[in-house]
Amino acid sequence: MFSKILIANRGEIACRVITTARKMGIKTVAVYSDADARAPFVAMADEAVHIGPSPAAESYLIADKIIAACKQTGAEAVHPGYGFLSERTSFAEALAKEGIAFIGPPVGAIAAMGDKIESKKLAKEAGVNVVPGFVGEIEDTEHAVRISNEIGYPVMMKASAGGGGKGMRLAYNEADVREGFESVKREGLNSFGDDRVFIEKFILNPRHIEIQILGDQHGNILYLNERECSIQRRHQKVVEEAPSPFVTPKMRKAMGEQCVALARAVGYYSAGTVELIVSGADPTGESFYFLEMNTRLQVEHPVTEAITGIDLVEQMIRVAAGEKLAMTQDDIGIDGWAIENRVYAEDPYRGFLPSTGRLVHYSPPLPGWSEDETVAGKPRRGVARGTGSVRVDDGVYEGGEVSRFYDPMIAKLITWAPTRDEAADLQIEALDHFRIKGLGHNVDFLSAIMQHPRFRSGELTTGFIAEEYPEGFHGAATSDDVKRILAAVCAGNEFSLQSRARRITGQLDGPLPVTSEWLVKLGDQRFEVTLGEGHAMVDGVRVEGTCNWLPGMVQAEATGKVGDGPEQRLGLIVERQGNQWKVTTRGAAHSALVLPLRLARHESLMLEKVPPDLSRLLICPMPGMLVKLHVAEGETVQPGQPLATVEAMKMENILRAEKEGVIAKINAAEGESLAVDAVILELE
Repeated sequence: MFSKILIANRGEIACRVITTARKMGIKTVAVYSDADARAPFVAMADEAVHIGPSPAAESYLIADKIIAACKQTGAEAVHPGYGFLSERTSFAEALAKEGIAFIGPPVGAIAAMGDKIESKKLAKEAGVNVVPGFVGEIEDTEHAVRISNEIGYPVMMKASAGGGGKGMRLAYNEADVREGFESVKREGLNSFGDDRVFIEKFILNPRHIEIQILGDQHGNILYLNERECSIQRRHQKVVEEAPSPFVTPKMRKAMGEQCVALARAVGYYSAGTVELIVSGADPTGESFYFLEMNTRLQVEHPVTEAITGIDLVEQMIRVAAGEKLAMTQDDIGIDGWAIENRVYAEDPYRGFLPSTGRLVHYSPPLPGWSEDETVAGKPRRGVARGTGSVRVDDGVYEGGEVSRFYDPMIAKLITWAPTRDEAADLQIEALDHFRIKGLGHNVDFLSAIMQHPRFRSGELTTGFIAEEYPEGFHGAATSDDVKRILAAVCAGNEFSLQSRARRITGQLDGPLPVTSEWLVKLGDQRFEVTLGEGHAMVDGVRVEGTCNWLPGMVQAEATGKVGDGPEQRLGLIVERQGNQWKVTTRGAAHSALVLPLRLARHESLMLEKVPPDLSRLLICPMPGMLVKLHVAEGETVQPGQPLATVEAMKMENILRAEKEGVIAKINAAEGESLAVDAVILELE
């Protein structure tokens, strides 16, 4: 076994690998860029080596610097994590030349599966179902149009070396191909150094299901069940779960055996994932097709660990050291259900725009949130809550920055429970206790998905988000009972705040009387609230419960019971904003104006600030670079027409006209770096 390994990665996956290595008694070495000098993974490792400036191209992607760090520290092996150099054959070959072990698959397997065009040919030869498409070289846009017309729309254009949702465009017609082909080529070149593109048939009502593979250097290869990864946005996974609510035991066996056959055909060992696209329109579940093989650890690996009890990082290390797998296929079972939500630095209320900046406040729902340390007598990573468990994998810290140089993922929230519904309920409760301030995040959106009836039914496709939120995300639906509880909480908070303010003056022997009757304007709804001892009357309905909020605190717990209904426990984020309360819970933010009921009749006399009309301006929604201007001054544009393309987080975002108009002025040039809210152009 190795005595010291180096992690050629950063963030949460570096922390994850260090945690397992420490458990195995193996010392660790971290490498870090300027931006990560104070990152948690650097502090966790036994040693740390600085490898360069913040851009990954000048630090984490330079193999020579990683190898030099290995020599400097005496590291015997390298774990690449995912992304960066994890699937670079040149990196694995360079390590081998220096006698340093690569904690991953053999070079031949990486090469075979890393090229999406060649991998499809190999998969077909190995007897794996493949999606109809064109897997040769595509010369130019005209060639792409001819191919797409022959295959039949819709088609998917993909960068051959792509991954992580980058370098992909869905085309429903010839115009989409002409608009998107060159963009896919650019993203492939900028992100992966390869501008080759392939085109394949887009499967209708598709589900994205993947099989976890694990093999050793002695010819043993197992499949560790499946993961459902259908809920995606722009081909980037958002929610993953294991097992899949769609897959039957018969399907699981058929998928697993085909994926093992493919792995065996390329001499695979270590952990890997075969991604499949499954037609949700086929009730037999037999229409599944090979997409690609990821020759590395996946971001979503914790859900597989949760249902199998197998530490995949530990197995990767043991396999790299030459050990045989200690289990057989018959030993692989399914224990309960696990769900992972990816917490991203993006603003779902503004079209999921990337958000960078400082984490002014960061508090995940751990530690101190648990009641038990074990679940059914079994210890689990993370902490327990009732009959389930919660795990948070992160690599950020309060006061640190989410940088524009790297992936915008803040953390992964993983819950395990005996059933799918219980795991989802645990996600909702845990998300209520996730506290992030300083930048946009998608916690509300994730909670909304967990509560969505379609998610609960298991009727998932990769179009879930686009289909269920066609007009964008505006907060989760909130029941009337929850609104009544929130109205009572806001009235109680206002009562406490005013009582405390009057006592603090010290000018009177006692506090002035404060009314117990309030009008609460919660969004566009109005509630009349009368406070009592341990309860409130909200529009004549009795609401019993407590809220432990105190002035100056932000996190709060509320327990409420409306009428004869069930008791509800809510995790709240309570903030005072001007003369209103902002309360966030269950995937929605609510603004509440609380007035003494006796003053409510004067409400019409209050001034209301009207926001300025910005509809004639094209405003940059995120920090990024203006890659292309599609229009010129004086040009007439139509709704939906592309105006500008901005690159952010290595992905191109097309900004389109929202209405008909004439371009009056262009304020930015191609190649220019833009700040958020910068005005790109103006309409007459």
